Amino acid sequence: MLNIVATGKPSDGLFFYSCEHYFKLASLGIDVQLIVFTHRHHTEDDYTNNIAQKYTKSIPIVFNDYDPDHGDVNLIMGRSMLTLAYKTWKDYDVNQQFCIMMLFGNPLISVYSENHTVEYDEAVEFFHLEGIYDLCDHDVYPNGVGEQFEKYIHFDNYKDPVDDIQFKHLFLGTTPEYYEWAKESVDKYPDYAILTYKETDLNTIVAPVKNLMGVFDTYVYVKKTFDPAPRILQECWHYGKNIVVDRPVMHDGGSVYIERGARKPNVEPIVRAYDEIQRLGH
Repeated sequence: MLNIVATGKPSDGLFFYSCEHYFKLASLGIDVQLIVFTHRHHTEDDYTNNIAQKYTKSIPIVFNDYDPDHGDVNLIMGRSMLTLAYKTWKDYDVNQQFCIMMLFGNPLISVYSENHTVEYDEAVEFFHLEGIYDLCDHDVYPNGVGEQFEKYIHFDNYKDPVDDIQFKHLFLGTTPEYYEWAKESVDKYPDYAILTYKETDLNTIVAPVKNLMGVFDTYVYVKKTFDPAPRILQECWHYGKNIVVDRPVMHDGGSVYIERGARKPNVEPIVRAYDEIQRLGH
């Protein structure tokens, strides 16, 4: 069994990447399942409702309780799925802690990221991990480790947006930093809305937003810190939305994905890693 493990919020990009790779790997005949350990501020329904809003298919998610077999292999779509479990360990109940510890006793396919440079190594030691098989987008992380793997969206099961333009410009404001950067720029882009998790004194729309890609014309990309794999750029390319880049020049996922443009996702590195682990009999 290949277990895709998610420990983040239901609106987290890595959760959606986990869903999409579940669909793709399952379509290839791989015995795969999605295991979610719910974030302390969210319920199981939050995850399933987000899937229902975004995709044409449902996923039989395994929530919070799984007894792994010896031959199981785990896949995390970003290293933070491991570090978040480590950093929020005290937020889990005893049963969750037991299941997570047992689960991570099996080999791990880990997609490289640098957002928790210290905590990731601490998490590896905490969970006594062995047999890690790294995948990495070396265009984004020149000093990363592992076989080349580019994280692109599988749109096969996406619900197509309905054209219902409500404002011209969309900003991302789902963290305090994102919101402040949007706030600095909105005067240059009239007829705007900022995507947030709560209403503010500016014009906001609160996530999750049904039919998000159908309600705006132009995405204004203002993120000033390292962006590993910007989903919304890919969504805009796929659905023909306009993009304005208004951010400092830097080397990160944003600049790399803009240079590469839209690409067809390739899961072959994941399949090879899974086959190699099975071949070695871990």
